[in-house]
Amino acid sequence: MSFQKQPNTIKIISGNSHPDLADRISKRLALPISDIKGIQYSNLESSVIIGESIRDEDVYIIQTGCDTERINDFLMELLIMIHACKSASARKITAVIPNFPYARQDKKDKSRAPITAKLIANLLTTAGCNHVITLDLHASQIQGFFNIPVDNLYAEPNVLNWIKTNLDYKNSTLVSPDAGGAKRVAGIADKLDIPFAIIHKERARANEVSRMVLVGDVSDKTCILIDDMADTCGTLCKASDLLVSNKAKEVIAIVTHGIFSGNAIDKLNASTSLKRVICTNSMPLSNTIELCNKIETIDISATLAEAIRRLHNGESVSYLFNNVVL
Repeated sequence: MSFQKQPNTIKIISGNSHPDLADRISKRLALPISDIKGIQYSNLESSVIIGESIRDEDVYIIQTGCDTERINDFLMELLIMIHACKSASARKITAVIPNFPYARQDKKDKSRAPITAKLIANLLTTAGCNHVITLDLHASQIQGFFNIPVDNLYAEPNVLNWIKTNLDYKNSTLVSPDAGGAKRVAGIADKLDIPFAIIHKERARANEVSRMVLVGDVSDKTCILIDDMADTCGTLCKASDLLVSNKAKEVIAIVTHGIFSGNAIDKLNASTSLKRVICTNSMPLSNTIELCNKIETIDISATLAEAIRRLHNGESVSYLFNNVVL
């Protein structure tokens, strides 16, 4: 009697950090979410229950770095899920982490500072992860922290599509809120064929901007602030005030990861200069949107789903760097 091996299939696993995004990805791929759940005991220890066979399957675990109160719980849950899948003889384990946790701790910016992003890379690899898919890493060198493949996708195609669809962008100016984002903004400005400006900022301490200086002309223009994340939103609010004081007609912000920690929502609601904040749904934002009507989302589930499909089929992922998946 001869046996024919069945082809490997995709298993989509949802962590507890962003079930809505996992559901959108699974629907896009026309696949169910697997019966694998992360639970938390009464003593706050995390555990994983695997309710179906994943032997020799390609497993994709969707877990984003979010929720300022439970970010470490979700990170631990991801590591346990990876380890559980490895113990259950999964063929390949891919972590889909749209917002990579601890990405801002990517270098020794002062004496004795930890490079925590490197630690996270080591933890993921040691747990048994074979591949990582992420979105707009805060620092591209984080890819080099891994000894496994990392696909860093870009929100830029979706951002370009949103700008072209929703704005009269020919009368706009793109603005980078800091020197670090100048390259990103310059690339988008070239593709839209519009000018850009840069804001130089000085920080008194982490997450606190002390002074800003505008380089460029924004008078009578709709200013589009572009950044990779909005955390406390102090930078966005101060930058929008600066642009309006330099005679900008209107200011909107487009960011990839909407973290909105601390009193960020209060700052946005109180700001009279910043009219709209557009961010991808790499983070769960349903509750945040209820608290602030300035926030709108761009759905990036199609991009992540297509990356999963291409990776599983052995196709090039670089197509997604410059094209929108509709």
